[in-house]
Amino acid sequence: MNLPRTVNRRAAVASTVWVKKTSLTETHIHEDRLPPLGDGEVRLRIESFSVTANNITYAVMGDMFGYWNFFPAEGDFGVVPMWGHAIVEESCAPDISVGERIYGYLPMGTHLDVLPGKISSGGFTDMAAHRQPMSPIYNQYARLNADPEHDPAKEDERMLFGPLFKTGFLIESMFRREGWFGAKNLIMTSASSKTAMGLASVAKDLSPNIKRIGLTSKSNVAFVEESGLYDETLAYDDVANLDQASSVSVDFAGNSALLHQIHSVLGEHLKYSCLVGATHVDARGISGGGGEISGPKPILFFAPDHAVASIQELGPKGFGEAVAKSWKSFLTAVDGVVAFDKRNGLNSAAHSFVETLEGRTDPQKGIIIHP
Repeated sequence: MNLPRTVNRRAAVASTVWVKKTSLTETHIHEDRLPPLGDGEVRLRIESFSVTANNITYAVMGDMFGYWNFFPAEGDFGVVPMWGHAIVEESCAPDISVGERIYGYLPMGTHLDVLPGKISSGGFTDMAAHRQPMSPIYNQYARLNADPEHDPAKEDERMLFGPLFKTGFLIESMFRREGWFGAKNLIMTSASSKTAMGLASVAKDLSPNIKRIGLTSKSNVAFVEESGLYDETLAYDDVANLDQASSVSVDFAGNSALLHQIHSVLGEHLKYSCLVGATHVDARGISGGGGEISGPKPILFFAPDHAVASIQELGPKGFGEAVAKSWKSFLTAVDGVVAFDKRNGLNSAAHSFVETLEGRTDPQKGIIIHP
């Protein structure tokens, strides 16, 4: 059996933000004594993570897609997954060294114990039994010493934009594989959101003949226009002015009334309707908003499934290279567009989560938490 190797900052207690699943604004800090590590296990001390609309989606759709199952809590409470960086604080795995840093899927907390498997110089997979039924995409961790995506100067950008950008990348890949369903226009709601910006950037580079139309609130129109990622920007009040041309829509807002209006205005011109996430959680879904929705049935986009399809199409190496190239272009496009709002402590994390849930965040700022 491997004896634990430790660092001086070894903690006795793990703190985690617990969120009530049926009332997401209710949170509290839960503390547990850290147990001894089992053979082959590694303890990660979480250094930083971002709080974005992506995390709201994980909570809103936690039961539907099993997001609550990654970091189990108890009773009516759950732990919302985050993307961020951590350092190995203690190790019972011979191939994982104390002090090395990783990037990946983490709880909103201070620590995570993992059981590394499929270990390579660039990463490992958490083989903990309770995580195996979920998508393997979320169980993979990058080891920063040999991670081609890691840039020490862009760690904040990676946490804030990385997972959302990849979703945008996969949406564009899906549409391109399908010949954009014969459409000329790409319509995106919540155009100020980071996922929409990622999709717009990839479409601008890889599908330049597709017109990119961003829909947003009046207060965000200037910000969306200044990003330079869209050919046209419309406020939600002006949806009736959408081009009567063949289109596909991607709804990041989850606002039923808005989705119904887009379908109604475009009618037979709407060739495909895609649902991604839910930034307007008070009005999510496709029911209501005027009865039966017209046109194509909205299809929910589940990024891990499309990631598997893209990797099969391009091969792991080709997929990685394609993502890296588009990611570099996106970072150039958004350089200076979003400022970082850095906050300390798990109370700040909980407040930031609720603030994002309630739509009170500034799209020009990205929240980074140091627990």
